[in-house]
Amino acid sequence: MLEVRRLSAWYGAAQALFDVSLRVGQGELVVLEGLNGAGKSTLLRSIIGLGPQVHGELVFQGLSLADAPAHVRARLGLGFVPEDRRLFSDLTVQENLLVAARPPVPQDQGGTHISIAQQLEQVFVLFPALKAMLKRRALEMSGGEQQMLSIARTLMTSPTMLLLDEPCEGIAPVLVESIRDALLLLKKQGMAMLIAEQNTLLAAHADRVITLVAGQTGTHRIP
Repeated sequence: MLEVRRLSAWYGAAQALFDVSLRVGQGELVVLEGLNGAGKSTLLRSIIGLGPQVHGELVFQGLSLADAPAHVRARLGLGFVPEDRRLFSDLTVQENLLVAARPPVPQDQGGTHISIAQQLEQVFVLFPALKAMLKRRALEMSGGEQQMLSIARTLMTSPTMLLLDEPCEGIAPVLVESIRDALLLLKKQGMAMLIAEQNTLLAAHADRVITLVAGQTGTHRIP
């Protein structure tokens, strides 16, 4: 599904990634481990097209992402959940979800369509707490609630693969468990995911764990 081949990245003259290669197959959960500054965020942002200057190959579902801007990569099915969430703080939960919603998409080859209302219900299955907060503004939510909304909003774009940057960082343990359970349910439903994290919460359930050290691929392991 996603192939990263010998990807290097620079911020100005400073090189941040060095010949990084990895793959994420259909329905796979791949975890990126590494300390702060190891290059995890840079790698995710490079894949979605929001990062620094890059050199190397990025192939998603057989299509080269070379020169494709971020919005084109999103339309191809890449969904990105950044560490800083980037919610519309003055909008309500419902408004944040609807502003991201795409037109109804085919549910199967027979032509059946999923309505936006059905998309919302699918999101609420993953994050039932959001259904009770529809009229609450994003700025009135806790960090964990905002993270759930950020993931839910990205799902409203109908991605086929998610890139998540530290989805459980700095969040109350009870909400961390809810986010973990939601992501594992998405995996069970066939969603491919590449997740950067420093703890082992999701690594124990990953198909592969890749360690980045100083912008370079370190170890690959299967939990």
